[in-house]
Amino acid sequence: MNRRELLKMIAVATGTALVGGQALTAFAGGGGEEALTDADVRLLDEVAETLLPRTDTPGAKDAEVGDFMRVFVRDCYTAEQQARFRDGIARIEAHSRAAHGAGFLALDAPRRGEVVAALDREARARMESEARAQVDTEGEPHGFTLIKQLTLFGFFTSKVGGTEVLRYVAVPGRYDGDLAYEPGEPAWATT
Repeated sequence: MNRRELLKMIAVATGTALVGGQALTAFAGGGGEEALTDADVRLLDEVAETLLPRTDTPGAKDAEVGDFMRVFVRDCYTAEQQARFRDGIARIEAHSRAAHGAGFLALDAPRRGEVVAALDREARARMESEARAQVDTEGEPHGFTLIKQLTLFGFFTSKVGGTEVLRYVAVPGRYDGDLAYEPGEPAWATT
């Protein structure tokens, strides 16, 4: 899967273009202060693992998606986008405490899934209502949408995601226009 296809997949999955993606095409500089704490990274690892759990293939924690998010948010997000991302983290904790009486990290896997699903529905509902009202919200997606985007982007661009989840061929062989495909096979990591 090439970068363009991955960005399209993220846009389809989250309903908006990758925030901060424009920094990928330019030198982003050295980054400033850390926008996320170690506690934030632990929470993000668990949220990412809820979205992309370990099954017979590696999960998001195997790809260290939380650490990826820390670097991406610091180096590629504006101060406003960083604040929105931190708001997404706060919403996860607030929703978890309101719905289940405990922080996200204290919940079991099914309850974590409920929190993530509820926030995903909230983010999609907000986006759909703004689209119906024809409100321009470019650069202002829901905080959870930012977390979901970076989970997908971080996982599928990691070594684990690119080589153990997607099919990977370091050097493509001959062209085969009639390659056998069995339903359920993973997608290609390169095109």
